[in-house]
Amino acid sequence: MKKIAFFTTICAICATLCGGCGNSSAWYRAEGSVWATSYHITYRANRQLDDSILHVMEQVEMSLSPFREESLVSRINRGETDETDSLLRKIFTTSQQINLESGGMFDPTVAPAVNLWRFGYRDSGHEPTDSEIEQARGVVGIDGCSLENLRIVKKSTATEFDFSAITKGYGCDRIGEMLRRNGCSDYMVEIGGEIALNGKNPQGEPWHIMIDAPVANDTAVVHNAMSVVKLTDCGIATSGNYRNYRDTPSGRVGHTINPMTCRPVQTTTLSATVIAPDAMTADALATACMAMTRADALRMITSRPDTEAMLIEAADSGRWKVTCTDNFPR
Repeated sequence: MKKIAFFTTICAICATLCGGCGNSSAWYRAEGSVWATSYHITYRANRQLDDSILHVMEQVEMSLSPFREESLVSRINRGETDETDSLLRKIFTTSQQINLESGGMFDPTVAPAVNLWRFGYRDSGHEPTDSEIEQARGVVGIDGCSLENLRIVKKSTATEFDFSAITKGYGCDRIGEMLRRNGCSDYMVEIGGEIALNGKNPQGEPWHIMIDAPVANDTAVVHNAMSVVKLTDCGIATSGNYRNYRDTPSGRVGHTINPMTCRPVQTTTLSATVIAPDAMTADALATACMAMTRADALRMITSRPDTEAMLIEAADSGRWKVTCTDNFPR
């Protein structure tokens, strides 16, 4: 899963002025660290909006980050409250829908198993035993949870939520909503590779987005271009196991955990890139694709309107097999 811990730095750069008078719009760039990753935001506005960007990030974190002990989701996980806010209700409802569409392969209640396999917000400190895995299976299942009168009902008192696989995309969307409220129609919001897009880039074109090739490096993050696509008014997200993995006594395991077995998934898929109407949906669907067979993932994607995907699988002799839905941009 994807860690969420609050930002440490920010900077903003006025890039390109679009006119000479005081009321003219200008291009701004904000970047820094947030949720254990980086963010890069480019937008055109009549004033700098750094404080508002940071405020949205703080709102998202204090609602949804399991890495913050005082966040709402952490308090729900500990059983200290069952009250929800609008952010948690939105992400819970979307998670349940994608859980249904994916046949249960997207499930934020897989958190206890993710923690067992030492990819989550609480490190078990050891390799999980079969009995621990079976115990986790008994409390996993967002389909057994519900919202009743704005309160969350968990499948079990031991059920925990980790919405990290959808929160970065949702954060992008929330920042985009804030920018639009402030009159910005042209922006790119990227947090850890999940992206929300609107309008045009500074060159007056659709936004040019690079899709990484699934290249692993033990010492650094490598960005090799697999493809560059031109997009606007949508969200795009990529999920993969090739960068987030651990070597165990029984072999290498990736961070994507199968909610049905509560064990790391065993598929040939290296990465999944999804384009959807919003970044939250793209983020969740990309994660779901990583836990599914190629055929099932493509069926799920093609059943949704305005949604496309690129799946990259391992093939013989270290090569890749790339499969795209019909309208994925090339």
